Amino acid sequence: MPPGAACVEVRRRRRQQRQMGERLNILYCGNDKVEDGIVISVLSLLKNIGEPLHIYILTMELSVGKKVYFPVSEHFASYLDRMVKKISREHCVRFIDISELFKSELPAANLDTRFTPYCMLRLFADRIPEMPDKVLYLDTDVVCRKDCSELYHQDITDCELAGVLDYYGRWFFRRDIWRLDYLNSGVLLMNLDLIRQTGLLKRCRELCARKKMFMPDQSAINKEAFRKKLLPRCYNEQRKLREDTVLQHFSTTFRFFPLFRIQTVKPWQIDQVHDKLKLHEYDDLLQEYMRLLPEIRRFT
Repeated sequence: MPPGAACVEVRRRRRQQRQMGERLNILYCGNDKVEDGIVISVLSLLKNIGEPLHIYILTMELSVGKKVYFPVSEHFASYLDRMVKKISREHCVRFIDISELFKSELPAANLDTRFTPYCMLRLFADRIPEMPDKVLYLDTDVVCRKDCSELYHQDITDCELAGVLDYYGRWFFRRDIWRLDYLNSGVLLMNLDLIRQTGLLKRCRELCARKKMFMPDQSAINKEAFRKKLLPRCYNEQRKLREDTVLQHFSTTFRFFPLFRIQTVKPWQIDQVHDKLKLHEYDDLLQEYMRLLPEIRRFT
C-alpha cells in the first residue's frame, strides 16, 4: 500500500472507531509527587493517539508512622481535564480518591518498603464501580512514543491481563524454571471484567496484607495471575530507546561501565535525560511541559 493510502486508511479506521464509540481507558495511580510525570505521559498520549482518551487517576491520603503522604490534587486533575478537552471534547480525566477503600483492605505487611504504598493502588481497580471493564494501566514514568491503540484494542477476552517481561526480574523471579513469565507491572492491559470474576486483584491485596515482598504489587500480580498474555518488548521498553519502541518506561537500570552503578532518571528530570541518557527523542514534549509548568504549579 502506498504511504499516502496508508495514512488515509489510518484516518478512516480512527473515524470508524470514534463512530463506534471506541476509546482508550488509561489508568494512573500515585500521590502528589507524580503529577509532573502524569502531565508528560498524558501529553505523549495526546500527541500519538487519535481516539478519545478516558483517563482515570487513583489517589489517596495516607499516614504510615511518621510518614505523611498527600494525594494528587483534585485541582490538578481538574486542570488536566481542561487541558485534554482543549484538544478534544471527547477526552476526559476522572479523579478518584480511594483513601477509605485502601484503609479497609490495608496491605499492612508492605506499608514500609522502599516503594511507597501508592504502588499498590492499582490492585484496587476491580473495586471501583466507575472503572471500565478494560483499562491500560501506565506508571507515571511511561512515555508514549508511537500510537499504542493497537496494543489497547487487542483481544484479551480470555486473559486477566497482558504485559511485557521485566527486563531484569524475568531471569530471577520466574515461576516456571523453563519459561520466562515474570511481568513488569509498569504497563498492564487489564481485563477488569474477567478479573472481577476470578478475584485476581482480591488475592493480590490479601497477599500484600500478610506477606512482605520486594516490589509488592508486581510480586503479587506475578504470583497470583495465571491467565496472562505476554506482549512484545516494544510496549514496555525498560532499558533504552529502540527503533520499534512504542511505550518507553523510565525505570531504574543497572550500568556497568565505566563503573557499576544504579541509575534512575525520570522524564521530568530534563537535564539528566539529556546528560545521562543522551536522549533528545522527547524534547518537543518536554518543551511543552516546561511551557505549561507555571500554570501547572498553580494547581498543585
